Amino acid sequence: MPRIYIPLALTPNSEISIEGSAANHIGRVLRLKEGDEITLFNGEGGEYNATLTAIERKMVRTHIEAFNPRECESPLRITLAQGISRGERMDYTLQKSVELGVSRIIPLSTERCGVKFDAKRAAKRLQHWQGVIISACEQSGRNYIPEILPAISLHAWLDAHRASNQPQNEALRLMLQPRATQSLRQLTPPTGEISLLIGPEGGLSDNEIEVSTQCGFQGIQLGPRVLRTETAGVAALAALQSYWGDLR
Repeated sequence: MPRIYIPLALTPNSEISIEGSAANHIGRVLRLKEGDEITLFNGEGGEYNATLTAIERKMVRTHIEAFNPRECESPLRITLAQGISRGERMDYTLQKSVELGVSRIIPLSTERCGVKFDAKRAAKRLQHWQGVIISACEQSGRNYIPEILPAISLHAWLDAHRASNQPQNEALRLMLQPRATQSLRQLTPPTGEISLLIGPEGGLSDNEIEVSTQCGFQGIQLGPRVLRTETAGVAALAALQSYWGDLR
């Protein structure tokens, strides 16, 4: 059954009108008709069964039938701090990280990052990334939308970590690094949130690795092969969910 994100208050036994890109997706992309059933969610938890009552050129009307409290959120709270990559590579990372249960995403500008934004382009790119995340939630069955923050430099983000009052032993801070000697199997299962740092296409510089280590990030490696940036975060998230989360 198609799932559609609607950032509106949803109430059982009520009628709502859907406009914009969501209406276009229902009518022109999915080619649904009056009487077809869909699932709506607004990012506040749970989902709603609904029936299409009218499909117009720029608007779709639906009748909300009932609320379903179903959830599929991971028991792990994972923040992915991802070095920004180009175009579809970054989209792929965002999409798959949402499917794998990430809670928050922080796009990072690093020394070897090949993508540079001015303020206008950064705002448009953030809006695009939010769309990718919402689409991934619709596809994967998630009813909460992971947060994505505006792009920030790695050093500014690490400065915020230094200023944080959260004790380091309450959070697991991991940095994927090909030269690291320890693996996830050797770590103690976390009791708090996890921060996962992934470098860009050129990797993290020696200086960035050193500064990150000073901020409590542990270098880990997933195996003998060097992974591309769009693969690295996805592989690490899958391993985390397999060891300590809900992948079985």
